[in-house]
Amino acid sequence: MSCQETIGLIHAYLDGELDLVRNIEVVEHLRGCNTCAQNFESLRALQAATRNSAFRFEPASGFENRVRSAVRREARADSRPLATSWRWLIAAVALVCLLVLILSLTMFRRDQPADELMAQEVVAGHIRSLMPGHLTDVVTSDQHTVKPWFDGKLDFSPPVRDLTQQGFTLVGGRLDYVDRPVAALVYQRRQHLINLFVWPSATGPNATERASVRQGYNLIHWTNAGMNFWALSDLNLTELQEFARDLQDHQR
Repeated sequence: MSCQETIGLIHAYLDGELDLVRNIEVVEHLRGCNTCAQNFESLRALQAATRNSAFRFEPASGFENRVRSAVRREARADSRPLATSWRWLIAAVALVCLLVLILSLTMFRRDQPADELMAQEVVAGHIRSLMPGHLTDVVTSDQHTVKPWFDGKLDFSPPVRDLTQQGFTLVGGRLDYVDRPVAALVYQRRQHLINLFVWPSATGPNATERASVRQGYNLIHWTNAGMNFWALSDLNLTELQEFARDLQDHQR
């Protein structure tokens, strides 16, 4: 993929709107092109800034009055060069503030723990799957159909469990991308969908489940039998934890 093609797709990639093939092509290009990678990081930092209240601030007392007074003085000024100077000054201050904000956000992202960054990728994958036509590549409640469907598509074999008796119906599966190609298994509890992302773990020993909330979704992460598991849903946390325990019981 060329730089021009990447630029045309970068906003859709950032918003999680690309299909799996295009998503992988953009990721591979970003890994090999420093210019495009830097542009992407700047866009992602700006997007994060609009969502992160930590970077908001209240102006000093009297700031609004001083700005209004400055605007009125400019409007009354007869000198054209003076008005032009004010516009250039405001533009320069705005540019400096923007550059400082981008630098701060970039450093903030680099300091985030790996699990936090992974959680953001998982949430993006879940939201992407809720778009029409993106939830499943193979639609079936038969675990013996879903599991072999992944053969040859991934470099590992994801465990697929039937939890119908526990109240969690297997809907199907799909390929997804969370910093690497992964298996996404879809379960349903009443009207609530559960995305279970699975891929090999590099940490070694098993890790007990850890629950958190991201963008209004409950998220549970654990490792078992050499695999990473991330379960994500708008289902209440108690039932999602029940799902995680039922799944782990089947893995023993």
